[in-house]
Amino acid sequence: MTGNLGTTNLILGIIAAVSVLEALLVIGVGIAAMLVYRRVIDLLAGLETRQVAPAMARVNAILDDVKDVTAKVREETERVDQAIKTTMGRVDDTADRVRSNVRAKTSRLVGFIRGARVAIESILRTPHQPNESQT
Repeated sequence: MTGNLGTTNLILGIIAAVSVLEALLVIGVGIAAMLVYRRVIDLLAGLETRQVAPAMARVNAILDDVKDVTAKVREETERVDQAIKTTMGRVDDTADRVRSNVRAKTSRLVGFIRGARVAIESILRTPHQPNESQT
């Protein structure tokens, strides 16, 4: 049994050594991963500082300008719309006044013309009626 224990102890020693090597390898991989992570984070921070932040500042400035232009266009559109409504109201009022004035001034003329037509018709019919009754 002593021979078997020696072999078992040898195998256990090898397993222990391999476990220590595995632990050192896992610790090394962890440290390497940590270093790579820090470098990537530093690279991203630098990229953000050099590229993204200025681009975002420009985009924000453009968006502010677009907002200002949109507000001005909205104000001008409302002003023009109000001016058009006011003008249309004035045109309608003017058209109503012109229509009333034309009717008032032409109604006398139309009445005179109708009266003259009736008078002329009555004059023209009156002489013909006695002539027809005589024949």
